[in-house]
Amino acid sequence: MPVLGLQLMMLKDQINEKGMYEVLRSVRDLDIDAVEVSQVEMTDELIDDLVRGKEDFGVETAAMSASIAPGGNGFALEAEFDRAVEACRRTGSRFLRIGMMPFSAMVSKEACEAWAAEVEPYAARLAEQGVTLCYHNHHVDLIQFDGERIFDIVRRVAPSLLFEVDLHWVQRGGMAPLDMLEAYAGACKLIHVKDFRIAPLSKELYEQFSTDKISMKEFQEHFLNLAQFAEVGQGNMNWPDLLPAAEKAGAEYFLIEQDDTYGRDPIDAIRDSREYLRSIGY
Repeated sequence: MPVLGLQLMMLKDQINEKGMYEVLRSVRDLDIDAVEVSQVEMTDELIDDLVRGKEDFGVETAAMSASIAPGGNGFALEAEFDRAVEACRRTGSRFLRIGMMPFSAMVSKEACEAWAAEVEPYAARLAEQGVTLCYHNHHVDLIQFDGERIFDIVRRVAPSLLFEVDLHWVQRGGMAPLDMLEAYAGACKLIHVKDFRIAPLSKELYEQFSTDKISMKEFQEHFLNLAQFAEVGQGNMNWPDLLPAAEKAGAEYFLIEQDDTYGRDPIDAIRDSREYLRSIGY
């Protein structure tokens, strides 16, 4: 069974306030076994804390973030390749992950191919070091150019780059997550376990619309943006079917993530997600 972990972007403020070591203590208290590091500066101190956290709490580092050029999320492979490999060796992490391709690479098939071609040598060199580089999707990765999705283009041009599949964003991109897992079986190493709900229509908003205090255009802007990130088990994703399918597709880590908790303490949201997953056998 894949190891259950947490995407630490949910606790980035706590990391900046208290340090990674204390956050890993909280992760252990939540009965979560691994973390994915994202949206924090990869300082030597933070890497030391990941090592200590594994030793003291048994929380392993599932993956850390990387980009190609400096200025992105995590290690900049162009300038920090050796440092990233050393951090993986010290923490025991077998995965680096790219959170998103540059927006400029999403505008055409040629731009996407050029970006994937740039990534492939880094993914191949990391593989030689025992580190798998994965690409994390958003809904935009379901854009099609000449009938080929961005995911397909990346897979064709950069075969050494495997996938971190975010099932929420697959659903939001209009593809059935079960179809995605089947289509990319063998390449789906990391899975973002994130639910998708539709927020209730605001009574106040409806009253404003029905009394002509807001226009149809203003109403539609709200109506078309009711989608929310949800605690796992509190949305509409079919986890009892999805998680076994993800395991069959090759997943090694399931990583709880919720991009926005809408004012809730993220620890409470994580605890709810963890309890739901336990209730279905994870």
